[in-house]
Amino acid sequence: MSKANGRRRFGQLLAAAALGAGALPASAAPARKRAMRLIKPPRLQPGDLVGLIAPAGHTNDAALAEAVANIESLGLRVRLGDNVNYVYGNYAGTVEQRLADLHAMFRDSEVKAVWAVRGGSGCISLLEHIDYRLIRAHPKVLIGYSDITCLHLALLKQCGLVTFHGPVGSSTFSDYSVAQMRNVLMSPQENYTIAMSADNPPPRTVHGGVATGRLIGGNLSLVSALAGTPYAADFKDAILYLEEVNEEPYRIDRMMTQLQLSQGYRNAAAVMLGIFENCEGADGESALSLDDTVDQHLLPLTRPAVAGYSFGHIRHQFTLPVGVRARLDTGQQTLTLLEPAVS
Repeated sequence: MSKANGRRRFGQLLAAAALGAGALPASAAPARKRAMRLIKPPRLQPGDLVGLIAPAGHTNDAALAEAVANIESLGLRVRLGDNVNYVYGNYAGTVEQRLADLHAMFRDSEVKAVWAVRGGSGCISLLEHIDYRLIRAHPKVLIGYSDITCLHLALLKQCGLVTFHGPVGSSTFSDYSVAQMRNVLMSPQENYTIAMSADNPPPRTVHGGVATGRLIGGNLSLVSALAGTPYAADFKDAILYLEEVNEEPYRIDRMMTQLQLSQGYRNAAAVMLGIFENCEGADGESALSLDDTVDQHLLPLTRPAVAGYSFGHIRHQFTLPVGVRARLDTGQQTLTLLEPAVS
């Protein structure tokens, strides 16, 4: 190469560097990760068999009996996991025992849904050991909330499976919660509008408007705990939904700040908070109220943001299909599912 050509080539490289990656050839740009195709499980039908498992905290005979009665009241049958009665510290058995029940229910062709008897803690320990290929090959309804958030987020991220943030088996069912479950799991519609329960405190609008995006989120403690892991919720352009129970406002602030630092609420299409049950500070403490705490994160936004919607650790809760597209309308105080969540 001549000295003139060498100087010309050097100048071109300097110009490209000054302009940044946009000046590089298209072939040099990093490939955009392809979004995983959603897998929708088959809808539940009367008489279907449900596998009842305890993937998180340990349970007892009374809670199991209540869960079986609840599920049978929906016209479904129940099969208990082999290890559902085990106790290992606070957990329903070891990681291996809880994982075995989860895999067995997805592998069993008779079982059409997998239902968590309760939340608690411990699901996060299962995530790196789950056979995601098995679950992808045998998609079925998974339902629960609280600690089950870990399974929802992991199965969406690793399998593309639509799962359901709804009552655990031992929840106290109400007419409202049962109607929502039936409409989402058993009688899917192209457009299904969910109105808030009149039995809950009225919702609060921080920023009004209408937003559309896929549903992603769950229990705040678990969504924040998974930030920075391969199972983290990606809430860019999504309707981020969060709920919590038994946490003081300063802890709510810390967890919400973690999500702000990891991704930023401004990247979501909307933020929808459920009912944060028993999350006010103790009387007489010089602490921010729950509303003041969450408003620190919601007020700076320029997109719809609401609090007190009908989901969380409450009796009258609606069922959220994780990963499907939905529309939040703060004026009407409704959430509309824009596609069926089951096939």
